[in-house]
Amino acid sequence: MLTTKRKPATVAEILVEEFMQPLGLTKAALAEAMGVQRKHVNELCNDRRAVTAATALILARLFGNSPDFWLNVQRRTDLWIAMHDPHELERIERARPLSTAA
Repeated sequence: MLTTKRKPATVAEILVEEFMQPLGLTKAALAEAMGVQRKHVNELCNDRRAVTAATALILARLFGNSPDFWLNVQRRTDLWIAMHDPHELERIERARPLSTAA
């Protein structure tokens, strides 16, 4: 299991700070380039929408990186949240490893 206490950078933080700001992209311009509604981009930029495989493919095409980059950012955030949410931790702790002995 991951042991980091520091929350990883989210898709929103990376998208805005590392891609949109340096390129001078507005949410409207990014939405047009992606072929999606501005609401979609607004939700991505505000951590209210997770990156799906399709969105990762679109972002990778736009920015010249890999879809795995975007999916890994999302995965790290999702894992960190699950490992630091008391309700999720309770569910995880209830799980019991299956015996491999037959």
